[in-house]
Parts: sequence; C-alpha cells; structure tokens
Amino acid sequence: MTRISTAEGNLARLGFGDPHRAAEILNGWYDELGEGCDQLVAEILASADPDLALSGLARLVGERPGLLDDLGAESGAWSRRLISVLGASVALNQHLGVRPLDADVLRAPSGRRDAATLRRILLDAVGADPDAGAPVADPSRSDDLRRAYRRELLRIAAADLTADDPLELLPEVAGELADLADATVETALALARGEVPGWECARLGIVALGKTGGQELNYLSDVDVLYIAEAALDEAGEPACETARAVTVATKLVGALSRICSAHTAAGTIWQIDAALRPEGKAGPLVRTLSSHAVYYEKWAKNWEFQAMLKARAMAGDLALAQDFVDLVAPMVWHVAENDQFVTETQAMRRRVIALLPPREADREIKLGAGGLRDVEFSVQLIQLVHGRADDRVRQRGTLPALAKLIEFGYVGRGDGRDLDAAYRLMRLLEHRIQLEKLRRTHLMPEDELSLRRLARSVGMADADELRSRWRGATRRVLGLHQRLFYSPLLEAVARIPSEAVRLTSFGAEVRLRALGYADPKAALRHIEALSQGLSRQAEIQRQLLPAMLGWFTAGPNPDHALLAFRQVSEAMGRTPWYLRALRDGDAMAERLAKILSSSRYTVDLMMRAPQSVGMLIDEASLRPRERGEILAEMRASAKRHGELDVAVQHIRAVRRRELLRIAMADLLGLIDLATVGVGLSELFSATIDATLEVVRRRLEWSPRIAVIALGRWGGCELSYASDADAMFVIEDTDRPDAVKIGTQVVSELRSVLGKAGPDPALDIDVDLRPEGKGGPIVRSLSSYLAYYERWSSTWEAQALQRAAHGAGHAELSASLLRTIDTIRYPAGGLARQQVHEIRKLKARMEVERIPRGSDPLRNTKLGPGGLSDVEWAVQLLQLQHGDRLPELRTTATLGALGAAEAADLISPEDAAALRDAWTMASGIRNAILLLRGRASDTIPNDPREASAVAQLLGYDKGESSVFMDEYRRRTRRARLVMDHIFWGLE
Repeated sequence: MTRISTAEGNLARLGFGDPHRAAEILNGWYDELGEGCDQLVAEILASADPDLALSGLARLVGERPGLLDDLGAESGAWSRRLISVLGASVALNQHLGVRPLDADVLRAPSGRRDAATLRRILLDAVGADPDAGAPVADPSRSDDLRRAYRRELLRIAAADLTADDPLELLPEVAGELADLADATVETALALARGEVPGWECARLGIVALGKTGGQELNYLSDVDVLYIAEAALDEAGEPACETARAVTVATKLVGALSRICSAHTAAGTIWQIDAALRPEGKAGPLVRTLSSHAVYYEKWAKNWEFQAMLKARAMAGDLALAQDFVDLVAPMVWHVAENDQFVTETQAMRRRVIALLPPREADREIKLGAGGLRDVEFSVQLIQLVHGRADDRVRQRGTLPALAKLIEFGYVGRGDGRDLDAAYRLMRLLEHRIQLEKLRRTHLMPEDELSLRRLARSVGMADADELRSRWRGATRRVLGLHQRLFYSPLLEAVARIPSEAVRLTSFGAEVRLRALGYADPKAALRHIEALSQGLSRQAEIQRQLLPAMLGWFTAGPNPDHALLAFRQVSEAMGRTPWYLRALRDGDAMAERLAKILSSSRYTVDLMMRAPQSVGMLIDEASLRPRERGEILAEMRASAKRHGELDVAVQHIRAVRRRELLRIAMADLLGLIDLATVGVGLSELFSATIDATLEVVRRRLEWSPRIAVIALGRWGGCELSYASDADAMFVIEDTDRPDAVKIGTQVVSELRSVLGKAGPDPALDIDVDLRPEGKGGPIVRSLSSYLAYYERWSSTWEAQALQRAAHGAGHAELSASLLRTIDTIRYPAGGLARQQVHEIRKLKARMEVERIPRGSDPLRNTKLGPGGLSDVEWAVQLLQLQHGDRLPELRTTATLGALGAAEAADLISPEDAAALRDAWTMASGIRNAILLLRGRASDTIPNDPREASAVAQLLGYDKGESSVFMDEYRRRTRRARLVMDHIFWGLE
C-alpha cells in the first residue's frame, strides 16, 4: 500500500474537514508506525466522519500509551470496529474518551449474544446472582449497570457499523438491543430490590410492549412496559401478604427501577421506561393485579389498546406472571378486529397522528411522517389483526417477521411486500444511525449538510444527495402501498365478519350460508372448496377473499349465481398474475366484481367470453363509455389485419362485446346514468355498423357510397340493451344502373354478418321503418328518397322521421337526406285534423295488437298505459304539430323534445315531469330486466324474486318490490292522464 500523502490539500480532497489538524496527527503517527499507519488512515477515511474518528482515536491514543502500536500490529478487524464506532457516534466517541479501556470490548469479534448471556453479564456487573430466582443487588452499584450497558451497546454498534450488509443484519441488531433491554430491566429490578424493604412479599411481572415487545428496538427508544403484581406465596403455598400490600411494594419496586434506568450520572444514562400504555394510561395505577387487568380489558379497553398489546411479551421479573398476562390478553387482541369501527378507528388514528405533526418537522419525520415507519407498521398490524383471527400463522410480534408471513401466505403481494420490507429496513437503519450519533431519542432527518453527509456515509451511501433520493423514494413507495393496503375495502369487509364465519370450513358452514341468503348452500360449499383447496398461493389468496366476497354476493339479487360465476371467472383466469392480486389489493375491485356477478347474467355472459376484461374493474376511469371515434379507430385497426370477411367482423364484434361490458358494468355500479347508457350504446351501434360497412364494401371492386340513417331509439341516442338498430339505407345518385343492386347486396351482407348468432351478441338492423315499410326496397338512392317523400309519404312516416339522424356511413349523404326530410317531419302549419286522427288510430291498434295476450298491460313497460310508447307518441305529436314554428322542438331525443315543449309552454311543468318520470323509470326497468336475466322483456316479472331483483338494480332495498311496483304504477298512472290530455285530446 502506498503511503497516503499528509499534505493538507490531499487530506482535504480525501474528505477531512480540518486538514491542518489531520496533518498534525497523522504526521506524528507515520513517524511512529511508518507505513503501518496506512491501514488506519484508510479505515478513518472509510468511516462516517473522518474528522470525528481521527480526533476520537487521537484522544484514545493519548490516554492509552501503546494503543497505536497495538492497533498497527492488529490492523484490520479491531481497528475497523473501533474506528467505525468513533466516526459514527459522537456519544460513543465521548464515552471511549472517558473510558478508554472499554475499547478492548471491540478487540475480539463477537456474534450476537443471546438474552440469557446478556442477563448474566449485566447481573454479574452489579454483583447479583444470575442463578437466583429473584436476584438482588446493592443499589449503590447502579453505575456499574450503566457502564456494563454502555459496553454492550458499544459492542452491538460495532457489529452493526462494520456489517457487510447492515440492512440484512438490521433485525438481528434490533433483536439484540431488545434482549439487552430485557437484561437491563432485570438488573435494574435486582438493584431496586436492594433498596425496597419487604420486596419478598410481592411477585412483579414485567411485560414488554411496543418495539421492545416486538424485539425490534432502536438504539434509543423509550422502553414500553406494563406491570402485573400479585402477593408472593410462602412455603405453605399461602399468600405472604395481602394483595394491597403486594401492589404497594411492587409499585415501590417499579419506581426505583424506573429511576435507575432514567437517571443521569457520571457513568451516563440508559433510557426512559414508559408505562403509558397501561390501562387508563398515565391516569391509571402503575401496577395492577392480573384480575384487575382482566376486568379492564374485558370491559373497558378501547380498540387501540388491544392493538398496543399485539407485541406483548414476558420480559423480566416474575416471567410466569408476565406470561399469564400475555396469555390473558392474546385472545382479545386477535378478536379486536371484529369490534365495531375497529378498522375505521385505526385508520382515523393514523390520519390524526399525521395531522398533529408540527409543520416544520413533518417533512423530516422518518417514523411518524406520511410514508414513514409508522405507515408500514400500521399497515402490517391492521392486516394481521383482521386476518390473524382465523390464521394464526400471521400472529407475529415483530414487523418484519409479520410482513414475511403475510407475504408467504398471500395476504400481501410479493412485489408489494418486497418494497415494504426494503423501505422499512432502510428507514429503520437511518433511524438507528441518527440515534446512534448522539444517543438521543429522535426520528428526524438532520438538516445540516455535515450531519447528512455523516449519515449517508454511515449507511454506505456516497453523499447527502443519494441519501435524500433513496429516502424520498422509499417514503413514496410506502405511502402508495400504505394507502392501498391500509384503506383496502376488502380489509374492512373481512373485519366485519365474525371470527367463526371467517373459517369457511368450520362446522355449520351450510347453516351460515343459508342464513346469508344462499338458496343452495351445498352447491355454494362445493364452489368454495374448489376455489380454496390446496396449498398454492392462489388458494391462499382465495381463502382471504372468499369471506368478504360471500358477504358482498349476498348484497346482490342472486348470490348463488354470483358464487358460481366467480368460480368460473377465477378458473378461466387461471394463473394470470394480476387477477387475484388486484382483487386483494385493489381499491374496490373485489367489491365491484361481486356486485356485478350477483346482479347480471347478461354481464357475466359477456365477461366469460373474455375473462381478462375483468381488469376494467381495477379503475373507475376504465369503466367510462368511450367515444365513438375511439371505438371506431380500434375496430378499423382490428379489422384491417384480417382479409376474410367473417374473421374481420368477428374482431369488430369482439370490440363491441367489450364495450357493451364496459357500459353494463358502469351502469350496474352506478357510475353512469340512464342518459349516458343510451348515448354510449348508440355511439357503439354507430361505430360497429360503420366499421362493418367498410369491411363489406372493401370486398367489392366498386360500391356506391352508402349512408345509414338511424331511426327510433338509435336515432334519439337513447338505446337500451335490448334495442334493435332501426335504420334506413341511402346510396348516392350515380349513373351506374346496378348501383341499387350492389348497394342492396352490401346492406344484406352487412345485416347478415352483424345479425348472425355467435359468441358475441348479435346486432339486428331493423329496416321496417323505411318508405313503404316491409313492402318497399331496402336501399334507395338519394333522389328516390326525395321523390318518395315529396309525393307519397304517409303520416306515420313523418312520425317515424322525428328521430331520424346520421347513424353510420357517408355523413354528407346523410346530411343531404336529413335536410330534405325536415319539411316532412316538421310540416308547415302542423298536422291536419285527418293526420292527427290517423296517428291516434294507429296508436290504438298497436295497443290492442301488440300487447301479448294473457299478459297484464299494467306491467308492460313499452305498450302499457303510461309506458314508453305513450310518452314517446305524445311528445312526437307535439313535434309534428309545432316543429315548423318552434325550431327548439327539432331534436331526436324524447326527453330533449319534452324539455323544449315545456319551455315553449306546450305542456305544463307538472305534466312534463309526469311524462319524464314514467319514461325514465320504464327505460330503466327494461335495461334492468335484460341485465338481470340476460334476455329482453318489456314486461315486469310476475315472479316476486325476479321483481325484487329488478327493483334492487334500480336502487331499491332488498324486499322492496312492492314499493317499487307502487312507484311504477303511480308514475305510469300520472303519465297516462297526461297522455289522454295531450295525445287523445281528453279533458
């Protein structure tokens, strides 16, 4: 090794902040050791703070002649451990300056010492007998405890600071610090016995809580404890004193113990003992009997107090008594999650902690700040407490062991778990190093650059910038995961389920399933077993999901079908990695899926055609209906990749199926209203016909330009799921004599490929509203349409044209026809008396002929009294009569025209509201029937269960089918009265 230049400029470049002082010291050492000093200098430069390490070592050398030679001779392990401590901790640097002989603690490497060894070392240090059942020590020797404690701390810190991977070693360091705390409390209790007369009459059990209980202690945390006292027994097995006396003595022991641990003397201090987590907190008695604790936790303890007991562990004193308390409170801990509002209160408590942070410190808080240590701990504890009721495999005290079990058994995703583990270790390591610097209880990132640089180097980072970047990155990851895991709807849903019901295989499962609302509990159990049997990760996650899913299924109309569908979807998704992860970790995906599966056969059928489409439920934004242009572009792109007509159309229909599913799911989840459903379906019809028309036409050498005129509900952008596409087809005027023939061929093929039965829903194009009805040609040229409407059109055709709009194909061609027919659908001067009579006559015939025989007209949403037909014909009559003079009536939408008629005083606001309410409810019912059954019907079901299900889809509570029917009849009755007045001219 080449000698390091001690020129001040070189020393400054190497990292010394005071190169002049460094040069003075190092020149003297080189004079004494020569090149043997090179290793020492290299280790000083590798330390967290070279100046601090150098000054501390220089002071030690001054106090211990010959130390420099020893270090040079044993250069390597000893010097590295010593210099690492001197450079990272001002407090331990000062300690070694006062007690230089303690440096010999670091001479020999030592692995982790177990709790029993640490207990023996500390008790020996104060002259107590480690083998005694209740060791006693002279209270004047409390400084010996402090010095012994500091030596063990020095040893642990050296192992930590020189570890090849301090992040990997972190749990072992934290565990040994907790063991050292146990030994310290045991020894302090021995000293306390030496100053409290009559201590023999009391049994005192000390329980560790918090980080001490979880064996994940920091270098300087308050040590959270809880005390239990009972009267000691004499040789005859009788109480040695009254219970009250025992509690008084135990309280004195606790007071002495606490003073010994917290006192500041020339030998230093240890830490504070904190008993604030005891019953009633600081206002409660410091010591209680076991029975007093039992009464408190059974009757008065709050939810958060049980959460605090999750890490309870017998620590010191009478360990059997301490363990009795742990055994007493453990069952209550693992049932606290089913208490009312537990999850909500826990979440609120975490938000409160963040809100109460001082603003100037919040951004520097490693522990309590957003995305900090507490977010990881609260997330892990909440998941443990909710799922640990039924799964004792996750009942771990420590955060990292608990997280490992949650990952292993599928409660936390592997990727999420790795991120939480890595971020938690990094932040705990930073917290350790910050506290180690001055042995002060702090969780704040330093602000000055020197401290940040020292901290960065102590954890193996290059500089403060890297430190800030990695810490901020960790907090961002934790914050995102915490918000998703800690506020998971699944977690809250499982917490509301009684513990015995979480175990799906427990006795009485069939009874519970029937009580929940499953009509066939035996079949339900078969589905549950198929989903959850086995040792695979998928089965583990399904076992977590099912208790909540079963409850969510029963909130819908058909839980049995929902469970079957869930099994089918889950089996179809197989090992798709994101599926179960999204159900478990998603904001509300599982609950959304459950609602859909239990509500709609139609939607389930669509979903089963492409199960991966369930991914749309991850994000609400994915469920919003897409615009026509976006859908059309995707359909065109899909179709272009395939030359065969049938294959190209299959891909177009597959896109349509997915968009139908998107709209239906958004509708069922209440994310869109009836109007948005109508527009979304209409835009989807247009895109589908447009894309298919292009595919059919491109197969021909020549085809006339074709426009598709949308009529009926399509033209009004108010389609229902069950609607056909009412349409007319117009081709351009051309000299070619075969234009109509080719156009008819194109249209026939278009209707055939879209109306063909298959895996995707058919789209039937109805051309019965064309000129001359069923007797007229399917396709006409523009001039033929104009001539027909000018000479031959009937009144019913003028009415049908009220909702004519561009549907698909050539937009300019559509516009030309629509401009011409305005004079037909909005006749000058309105309708003649005879024309009004024709319309009324046609309406009367429809009511007689089209309502199925034997059915109840009052349940027919389309043709029944006050139904869709009544409202639409009344509105269309107003448009025919007044559209010529009132341009605002010239709209194809029923409700839009009704609003315009109301604004123009053609109908009173009360009458308009009656028609609007009836039309909206009837339209909603038709949609609900198809969603529920998977097939269309205009008639409200007579079966009470189906009627109740329809009502539920419309927002009524379970069992309110009678309320729903009363409301429907009330609305349609009022609408019929308005219809009689407006349409039939009755007073």
